This record gives sequence, structure tokens and C-alpha cells, in this order.
Amino acid sequence: MQKLTKKIVESTPPQDKDFTLWDSEISGFMCKITPSGKKSYFLYYRTLDRRQRKPKIGDHGVMTCEQARNIAQQWLLEVSQGKDPSFAKQELRSAPTIKELADQYMMEHAPRKKASSSKEDKRLWDQHILPILGSLKISSLDRSDIAKLHHSFQRLPITGNRVLSLLSKALNLAELWGYRPNNTNPCLHVKKYKEQKRDRFLNQDEIQKLMMVLQEEESSNTNPWPIYAIRLLLLTGCRLNEILSLKKEEVDLDNNCLRLRDSKTGKKLVYLSSVTIDLLKNIPQAAENPFVICGGKEGAHLINLQKPWRRIRAKAELSDVRLHDLRHTFASVAVSNGLSLPIIGALLGHKQTQTTARYAHLIGQPLIDASEMIGENIMKKEKSSIVG
Repeated sequence: MQKLTKKIVESTPPQDKDFTLWDSEISGFMCKITPSGKKSYFLYYRTLDRRQRKPKIGDHGVMTCEQARNIAQQWLLEVSQGKDPSFAKQELRSAPTIKELADQYMMEHAPRKKASSSKEDKRLWDQHILPILGSLKISSLDRSDIAKLHHSFQRLPITGNRVLSLLSKALNLAELWGYRPNNTNPCLHVKKYKEQKRDRFLNQDEIQKLMMVLQEEESSNTNPWPIYAIRLLLLTGCRLNEILSLKKEEVDLDNNCLRLRDSKTGKKLVYLSSVTIDLLKNIPQAAENPFVICGGKEGAHLINLQKPWRRIRAKAELSDVRLHDLRHTFASVAVSNGLSLPIIGALLGHKQTQTTARYAHLIGQPLIDASEMIGENIMKKEKSSIVG
């Protein structure tokens, strides 16, 4: 028995059976040489309860003899403190990965969310998180891993923030499920990007231009469903999915409303103008299709409006306008006509007043007009009293 060195390990030839070189200085430290010539370092020890252990330290070539010796010394120190490095190593090896956390999240937590939210979570896992972090152990994930991933979204700040929120929720669940100690979420203190809310509203001229293009499209296009959908978006202030998935049974023309069974904020009542009611009455009904806006497949609704919308907005010279901006436009018209923010919030289906508050800056002109009207009336009365 002698002190293990690089020279001794590399100069010892393989034999017919596994052969072990024991170190003379560190008790239990050894190098096993297989008949194929593979050389690996191990440490033999007994735990405090006298259980025998022989965990592998690493392969020669991947690590040096001195590196293996240092690890063996560290492990023996842990053994003297009542720990079991072999058990810790096995525990880490069997610990679930981020990929397994994602699978459990989608199986147990995602079904509690709305279908659209669950679908978006799946997209974020598959496209942005798992390709980078999927193979890492949940227990070994640290703040630097999260920060590095989040930093990669500098040019996509909104996506980066959604990824951070999803990971934070999943890692909170990981604590609940026993995969990490409590209060160790590595997303803590990773700051979200500032998001610039985009308030793009169509003015009256732009609305007229859009309506003219829609009329032209309707007379020349064989597929009228995108036209109906865009008109309904502008006239109701509904979200895109609320219109595309609108079912005939949810349309209550007798009471001038849509009774949405499911929306971003749950059940929702959408009140309809007479113009919108006329539009709904004129939309053709496909007998076998339960949806108002029919898609290409039998019995299905229209899935995507982006391609026709890009064509229509280009014709209307509205290249910077998104479909969601039609909802903003509905709100801006309501504000310009003097409606209060609570009324607008009710029309849009907002559950929180701060969501509607983004339109507060638009309310100035109606207030100015109201103040002007009051001033004129006061002056008229004053003049009439003087004349009298």
C-alpha cells in the first residue's frame, strides 16, 4: 500500500479482474481499475450507525488523483460530523429535474387555470424554459440560473416577465411538494423588466377609414368571417378570444346582450348597441356550427385573425394597430362621449378599477367641454339678470 499518485495510477496495468489500489494516507480512498483499463476513484467508509458505503468520486482523466483525494478528505470530514455523502449523492441523483417539475405543474396546477392561460404556460415551458433549464435539478437551481435566463429576454421584456412569473409560481409549488426547503425560491429579488403599456387608439378618421376597408373587403372577399369578427371587436370592446369563441347560445338579442360563459375574468355580460345587434342578425348562421364566427373546419370557430388583419390594416394605412387596440378604441370612444370610468370598466368587463384607470388621461376633453358648457350657461344667466 502506498500513497496514490498520478504516476502510480497511470502506470498500473489492468488485470483479468477488477483491481483496487488503496491509498496509504487517507483511510478508504482507492482507485479501481477494470479489465478494460477504466480507472475510477472511490471512498470506502462506515457511517455512524455502522453502515458500509463506497460512493464513486469520479473517473481518472476527468479528474486528477489530487482532486479525487481532496474530495475524499472532504467526505471523511462530513462522515465524522454524522453525515452520509453517499446518501446525499444518491438523493441528488434521484432528485426531480425542472422538466419533471414542469410536467407536474401542467398535470396538477394548470388544470385549475383557464384553458387559454394553461396553453400559454405550456408554450412558455416548451419554448423558453425547458430548453435552457429542463435538465437541471430543482434542488440545485439557484438565483444565478434564473437571472441569466431572465437577462436573455432584454429585447422581449414582456415575455421575460411572464417566464419569471411562471417559474416563481412553479418553484413555490416545488417547496409545497417537498422538492426544495421552504423560503428558498431563487426567483426572489430577480427584478422584472419595466413594461411600457401601449395605448394606441383609433381616432374618428381612422375608424372611418377602417370601416370603409372592411366594407370593400366584404364585397370582394369570399370569406366574410374575419370581417364580422373585426367589426364585433370594434363595436363590443371584447377581447379577441371572446369573439372568436362566441357561441350562438350566448347571444341574447331579446335582452340586447352577450352572455359569455367564460372569459378572462369569468362569466361576463356584454351589453350591445343597436348597430351591433343589426350586425349579429346579418351574420349568416351555419346550421351545424355552434359558433357565431365560423372557421375553416366543420363545426369549428375561426382560430386566427392575424393574416386577414395584416392585409386589412395595410389597406387602411394602420400598420401599427393591433387587434387588441380595437378594444382600446372602444374605451376611448366611451371616454370621449363623457362616460365615467366605472361605466367603461363595466362595459369592458374589468374586475379591478385600476385596470380601467389607464384610460383616465383621456377623460380630460369631456370634462373641459362640460366645464365650457357650464361656464356659458352661467354667463347667459348673468347677462339676462343684468338686462332685466
